[in-house]
Amino acid sequence: MFKGSFTALITPFKDGKIDDGAFARLVDRQIEQGTNGLVVCGTTGESATMTVEEREHVIGLCVKTAAGRIPVIAGTGTNDTAKTIEATARAKTLGADAALVVTPYYNKPSQEGLYRHFKAVHDAVDLPIVLYNVPGRTGVNLAIENIERLAKLPRIAGIKDATPDLLRPIQIRRVVPESFSVLSGEDATIVAFLAHGGDGCISVTANVAPKECADLHKAWARKDWAEVARLRDSLLDLHLAMFVESNPCPVKYAASLQGFGDGSLRLPLCEISDASKQAVRNAMKAVLGE
Repeated sequence: MFKGSFTALITPFKDGKIDDGAFARLVDRQIEQGTNGLVVCGTTGESATMTVEEREHVIGLCVKTAAGRIPVIAGTGTNDTAKTIEATARAKTLGADAALVVTPYYNKPSQEGLYRHFKAVHDAVDLPIVLYNVPGRTGVNLAIENIERLAKLPRIAGIKDATPDLLRPIQIRRVVPESFSVLSGEDATIVAFLAHGGDGCISVTANVAPKECADLHKAWARKDWAEVARLRDSLLDLHLAMFVESNPCPVKYAASLQGFGDGSLRLPLCEISDASKQAVRNAMKAVLGE
């Protein structure tokens, strides 16, 4: 089971190119500070504006740098089932431990279409799949009944549910096997998500606060409720700052302040406003002392 604090890694850039050195240092830092797993080439990694070759390069670099110390989940989802199968097969070849497969965006498939999409990927590639439900970006919401149906397939290993609806983890937990990982995609509500049956979080904030995010999950596991509450409250301003504008724009700026890339993004994303930069700096100073 995928459990605990997983980081949705940024892809650091330098002069418009992938900064391999910064990326490898980011991965090492995550592992050293207690992160339980890595997600590469997801939304936060800007996979939408990377070439196929770039995505494969970053997945390979992540797997090589992690060197089996913690699991690597590779984002392989697209709105084309055939292309998703190709990307997932390549991620397996590159050594990823699982694939994060987003619900197809823009097309707006029916629930039956969503089921057939995920089943086709499942049937074509011998690799665990984590479903990725993020209706705020894709325009479709994976129904609980569909998650129940998909969870019966042996290699559908879990779900990243990126919605603020805290009924969802309870509803999902009730209809899936115990071994099925129920992961949040919403940093700010993670404690409530865990209390409602969740297993962990694929976190944006963990890019810049890996220890604090990992420590919260460790405190939860040992039932240290006072420490859970302290970290929940302490991290809130940073969670909010990471979404003061569209993800990953704020977190790339924050990571650049820590020396991971130059903070640049690829159009149509662009750097955050001066006011947002100040909000990010204030939160980092308050939470991390930076």
